[in-house]
Amino acid sequence: MPTILIVDDEDIDREAAERYLQPLGDLEILMATEGNQALELVASSAPDLMLTDLRMPGMDGLELVEQMRIEYPLIPVILMTSQGNERIAVQALQAGAASYVPKRELKQELADTVMQVLEVAEARQSRSRLLGYLQGRETSFELENDPALIFTVAAFLQDSLERLGFADDTVRSQVGMALVEAISNAMIHGNLQVDSGLRKTDRSGYEVLIGERRDEEPYSSRRVQCTCRETTEEVVYSFADEGPGFDPSTIPDPTDPANILRASGRGIMLMRTFMDRVEYNDKGNQITLSKRAGTAPPDTE
Repeated sequence: MPTILIVDDEDIDREAAERYLQPLGDLEILMATEGNQALELVASSAPDLMLTDLRMPGMDGLELVEQMRIEYPLIPVILMTSQGNERIAVQALQAGAASYVPKRELKQELADTVMQVLEVAEARQSRSRLLGYLQGRETSFELENDPALIFTVAAFLQDSLERLGFADDTVRSQVGMALVEAISNAMIHGNLQVDSGLRKTDRSGYEVLIGERRDEEPYSSRRVQCTCRETTEEVVYSFADEGPGFDPSTIPDPTDPANILRASGRGIMLMRTFMDRVEYNDKGNQITLSKRAGTAPPDTE
C-alpha cells in the first residue's frame, strides 16, 4: 500500500487532494502544513511520494523540493500549482520535482499523475522483460501499442542510465518522466490517434477507445520505433510513430510560465524542462530528446 505525503497549509486543499486520490484505492495518507514538518514526517515514515503546494509559511515548496533532492533523492515530489505561482513552479521542476498538477485540474488529473509517477518507479521491477533486446550502448525497440510497455521501457532506460553512472538519481528520474511522456504521445496520440482531451472529459471512454483501436486497422499494425544512444556524457532518444503526424509549429511554448497551468501542454512542459533538447521532425511523428550529464536545466528567464 503506497504512502502519500500531502503538504499544504490550507485545510481545504489538503482534504481535496486526499479526496481526489481515492480512485487509486488503498493508500496511506500523511499530511503536513509546511516544509519542515514534512521533512520530519519523511524521516520517520519514508513515504513513497510527496505532493506539495508551493506557497506555504516557513519552508515553501521550492525550498522543500531542493531539500528533498539533497536528503531523499529517491522520493518523487509532485507540485500542486496555482495562479500566480508559475515561475516558482518552473524553478521547482528544475530543482528536482517529478511532475506537477494545476490546482484547478486536481479532480481530473491528480490521481493519474500520482499513479504515473509511482509506476515509473515500480515498473523497474519488470525491466527483465526487455533485457533480451539490449544491444550494447545503442538500444532499439519496436513497440506494439500496449500502454503497459510505456512504463516498463522508461524504467528499463532509467536503469540503464544508473548502470552507466549517468548523472544523479534525481536527473535519472526526470529523464524517466520525460520518456514516459514521449512514448505515450507516440503510442496513444500518434499511432492510436486518441485525443488527450478525451481523458479529461470521459476517462472511461478514453480507455475504451484505446482498447478498441489496439484491435482495429489501420491503428493496430502501427508500431513505435525507439532508438536510444547512451554514453556516460550524453543520452539521445528518438521515438517515431506511424500515425499521420501534426504541425509542430502549432505547439505553444510550454516553457513560458504563462502556459504552465494549461494541462494539455504538461507533457511537453516536462520534456522541455527535464531534457536539454526536444525536437520534432517536420511531419510531427518523430521526437528526439537529449540530455548531457551535468548540465543545468534550461534557463526560462
